Amino acid sequence: MNAVVATSVFAVFMVAAVALGLLALRGRGKGGGLAEWSVGGRSLGPVFIWVLMAGEGYTSFSYLGAAGWGYNYGAPVLYVVAYMSCGYAIGYVVGPMLWGYARRHGLVGITDMVAHRFGRPWLGAVVAVLATVFLLPYIQLQITGMGVVLSVISYGAVSLNWAYFVAFAVTTGFVVVSGLRGSAWVSVLKDVLVIATLGFLALYVPLHYFDGYGPFLDRLVTEKSDWLTLPGHGGDGSGLGELWFISTTFLNSLTVVIFPTTVAGYLGARNADALRRNAMYLPAYNVLLFVPMLLGLAALFVVPGLAGAESNLALFKLVVDSLPAWAVGVIGVAAGLSSIVPMAVFMLVIGTMWGRSVLSLVPRLAERQKSAAQVVVVVAGGLALLLTYTAPNTLVRLSLISYEGMAQLLPMVLLALVWRRLTFRGAFSGLIVGVAVVCVLVFSGNDPLGGVNAGLVALAANLAVALAVTFAGPRDADPRPDAEVLAGDPVGEEGDPLAVTRAARGASDHRV
Repeated sequence: MNAVVATSVFAVFMVAAVALGLLALRGRGKGGGLAEWSVGGRSLGPVFIWVLMAGEGYTSFSYLGAAGWGYNYGAPVLYVVAYMSCGYAIGYVVGPMLWGYARRHGLVGITDMVAHRFGRPWLGAVVAVLATVFLLPYIQLQITGMGVVLSVISYGAVSLNWAYFVAFAVTTGFVVVSGLRGSAWVSVLKDVLVIATLGFLALYVPLHYFDGYGPFLDRLVTEKSDWLTLPGHGGDGSGLGELWFISTTFLNSLTVVIFPTTVAGYLGARNADALRRNAMYLPAYNVLLFVPMLLGLAALFVVPGLAGAESNLALFKLVVDSLPAWAVGVIGVAAGLSSIVPMAVFMLVIGTMWGRSVLSLVPRLAERQKSAAQVVVVVAGGLALLLTYTAPNTLVRLSLISYEGMAQLLPMVLLALVWRRLTFRGAFSGLIVGVAVVCVLVFSGNDPLGGVNAGLVALAANLAVALAVTFAGPRDADPRPDAEVLAGDPVGEEGDPLAVTRAARGASDHRV
């Protein structure tokens, strides 16, 4: 009976979420072209952009991976709060800059930007392939997360294998039809449930199991003190000490601003001012990320002995153990939507990159970019599902691999847009070296290397090679002016309300 109640609540909310995504398309005919599907027609206001970009911080990782790492290691998991907050600060500058560059040149993603910056359409295709390789683990993470949630809240009635398939099928169908606008609408429902459920659990678990925060924290300090300092439980053998924390926070805070899903949020904005406001407000939203980490520590006393990937269940073991089935279902919905929304955006971004930068190079597909992108979404989701069955991994490990790989695009995507001297040969050589180094380090088990995040080691090699080749070789023969090639401050561009303010101020000064 518990399984029936919880899964029924889950199913009703999933149907409502899909319906909400479809409702977002009202009055837009058949959904418009690729720009409407992939970046919401560049017309999303501050609220939708806020909840959409907040989805970067609240995925299935928040309910499962963060609690699991809190359970296994403790303090090292705080890197998530650190890098997200620092990333928002960097995004205050980078977000409007990328928005303005894409708006001026009619671009819809980082592959477009790279191809335009270096004047080589095939380079966008290469970046699309690389980005896809490093995004698939993140989609796998969300499939795994939603599958685990569905299996647990059904009290084992739904097997993990079937749960993974349901996660894939629901999300793929949702994103193919609704695109970025639908994801933004569903993000509103997701965020309401996330705030409500995490706020409730933050109060309920310490009171129910420990009679309050005082006794809980006293017991934590007395019995589990290793979990409260770096390198956390496991000591220096875990490799998660101060150097790892600093290097991972630094690397991820830079990478998150050029992550294709983050850029999709940037480009969906109606104006650059919405992005500036979001960059100021979003760090406060990260406070809720402390809750699953804390609940992971609480689970040490309630459900001891979880090992490996099973530790990802730490939070839901507490939920299923003590709450009625309907409440388990509601919390499962919040976690499930926290998988669907970011997974939908990741799949949408992959489809857009391929439709725009890879398949568009084929003459017969050039005029059907949106339909080609939708086919790629299904294929990418299928590959991630296959990886979920054949190569499972812990959720945090999957997240780190994605960021370490995507970081190698930083010179080509970001540095190249502000520094004209960086040549194609330099940027491309650095990218090859960076990707090679990160793959060797990660798959040989040398991550971290000497306590430093392997992605940062690879990025350092990437930059060194890019600069050496740039200064040693000839300049690129590109006749275009700087305004055509480089990105700049978008203040003063059409669509930015600060432009209106500046124009009005100028007119007033002129009258005086």
